[in-house]
Amino acid sequence: MRDIILKIIGKQLGYDMEEVQLEFITEGKLYEKDKSLCLQYDESEFSGMPGCTTELEFTGDQIKMSRSGIGVGLDTEIEFRKGKRYTGYYDTPFGAIEMEVLTNDIKNNLTAEGKGSVNIDYHISLKGLAEGRNSLNIEVM
Repeated sequence: MRDIILKIIGKQLGYDMEEVQLEFITEGKLYEKDKSLCLQYDESEFSGMPGCTTELEFTGDQIKMSRSGIGVGLDTEIEFRKGKRYTGYYDTPFGAIEMEVLTNDIKNNLTAEGKGSVNIDYHISLKGLAEGRNSLNIEVM
């Protein structure tokens, strides 16, 4: 396991076509688990999820994102695979909501040494609450 610096940019385009962008730099960890490369970092007040840890696990053409900790009441997991639909639950302060994610594209330029970037473009639907297109760009600095 080694220490790394991550630059994370998240963009959301809602049904009203208004774009919201969140950008921050944080410390994280890079390690191997089984046959996967993993990035892990702690969320903050700025991201809106203090007390939460996010882990990204890269295996082949799939990326699994997990969030756990006191910042989330129910551990959340999302799987990204180009052209595939993932159904699960997203935790909110009001309880868990059914979630559906359709991954439009993944560009994984991370090397085995953990240098490079990852871009994920996806549509997300939180049943009855929100729907939109998101992108997540993570650069290991």
